[in-house]
Amino acid sequence: MRLRAWARAACTGPVEVTLRVVGAAEARRLNRAYRARDYATNVLSFPYGARPLRGDIVLCHPVIAREARQQGKSLAAHYAHLVVHGMLHLRGHGHAREPAAARMERAEIRILRRLGFGNPYIVE
Repeated sequence: MRLRAWARAACTGPVEVTLRVVGAAEARRLNRAYRARDYATNVLSFPYGARPLRGDIVLCHPVIAREARQQGKSLAAHYAHLVVHGMLHLRGHGHAREPAAARMERAEIRILRRLGFGNPYIVE
């Protein structure tokens, strides 16, 4: 997969970002420790610098693979979406409230289109 290329597509300027692919146990532990949610989630972002953009993105393969199957998407398309999603979080985007969520979704759709992927919010 092209994790680095997908991450680069979601940012401008220099970046120092670590992308980690983990199992469900580690994703659950991190989600519990940092978000007080006791389940494995698909992606977690940990920003720690703005100039250059710095942070960690943790991707949980078992969850991503299950979601891709359930949504009828290719594994690559779902990974691309979640890498872009994580990068946008590092850039300060959020989706807890409207209209921020709508702005973030529009950015994801635009970036993914440039990468050759369809709208990730439309399940076909």
